Amino acid sequence: MAGSNENNPGVIGPSHLHGGLRAGGGGKFMGATAQNRRALSSINQNVIRAPPYPCAVNKRPLSEKFAAQMANKQLTKPEEVKKPVQSVSTLNESEDCNILDVNDTDEASEDSDVPMYVQHTEAMMDEIDRMEEEVEMEDVDEELVVDIDDCDKKNPLAVVEYIDDIYKFYKKAECTSCVPPAYMGVQHDINERMRGILIDWLIEVHYKFELMDETLYLTVNLIDRFLAVQQVVRKKLQLVGVTAMLLACKYEEVSVPVVEDLILISDKAYTRKEVLDMEKLMVNTLQFNFSLPTPYVFMRRFLKAAQSNKKLELLSFFMIELCLVEYEMLKFPPSLLASAAIFTAQCTLSGSTHWTKTCEWYTTYSAEQLMDCSRMMVTFHQKAGTGKLTGVHRKYSTSKYGYAAKTEPATFLLEARF
Repeated sequence: MAGSNENNPGVIGPSHLHGGLRAGGGGKFMGATAQNRRALSSINQNVIRAPPYPCAVNKRPLSEKFAAQMANKQLTKPEEVKKPVQSVSTLNESEDCNILDVNDTDEASEDSDVPMYVQHTEAMMDEIDRMEEEVEMEDVDEELVVDIDDCDKKNPLAVVEYIDDIYKFYKKAECTSCVPPAYMGVQHDINERMRGILIDWLIEVHYKFELMDETLYLTVNLIDRFLAVQQVVRKKLQLVGVTAMLLACKYEEVSVPVVEDLILISDKAYTRKEVLDMEKLMVNTLQFNFSLPTPYVFMRRFLKAAQSNKKLELLSFFMIELCLVEYEMLKFPPSLLASAAIFTAQCTLSGSTHWTKTCEWYTTYSAEQLMDCSRMMVTFHQKAGTGKLTGVHRKYSTSKYGYAAKTEPATFLLEARF
């Protein structure tokens, strides 16, 4: 073909190109074209020997999309392609390759359809772009989960190396600390209302003795587990509560109240011997098993995940102490109670349903899973200062507890839908 270039100086050979494309096929420019228009050689020096459908190419690098179109085009039969035509006068203004019909320029059509293979290629590339955007969005969501232990890596007391395993164990073991939610059915002389009065009173005793938070939660747990398997008469119910607090103090406190103090707080309703006898009965009935995860251990971890401040912390503990008094809340496991208390407190303070990806990751509960428990907490908050059981409300209405009980309930949660 090189010889044909020498004989026909009107056709520019590949040796004159810089970065041009070689296209298959032969053909020459017609003389009629030269009569009506300027010579193509004076317009663009990148024109190579004309293929069956000549193409004028700028020196700009081809886009990936156009390269894919050209690759598909070479596989298509010429007669199957409908040839769009563009005026030579606008050829220099085009940034992509414009197909030029030399043999039929006078009959060019402005309304040329896009070939089907081009549509398919563009659709495929658009789908790839969309999938990449979805993957990027998923990566962003993953980045929203904060490593809450990163700041404690140098603190040996935080046991960062073991903390995840510890809480996985707590999640597995929490079922052993639960009691049947309808255990009062086996009791003949006491009921759930008496249980609520007892625990409300013990919350006040706990507050007056300035005991640790862990002690209160373990006390309630020991009472429920004991009553679930042991018949108790009404006049001994307060004795069970006092003894449970004594046992919890021995397990959690550094300085334990003496038996006489507990007898005094009970208005001397029991003797020292009765307290010690009940202590023996309880520890044997419970088989000395006091190492159980209560809602408190989950509260500390989940509050860290929520990146809480003092106000959120106090309101969360107010919510969960309201639940300690309510017998119907025994149907929820400790981890869910703790998660729902924090969720409800966050919603109360923010005025909207607020539950981050970090909270969901560490608690393993979504906002939807917490909603039923959270709504019950809102109703308890509404009536906390009314009725006879107001011990928790009075406790959290003091400056020491940030007046948490005076916060307006998140009533919008009662109608929220997910």
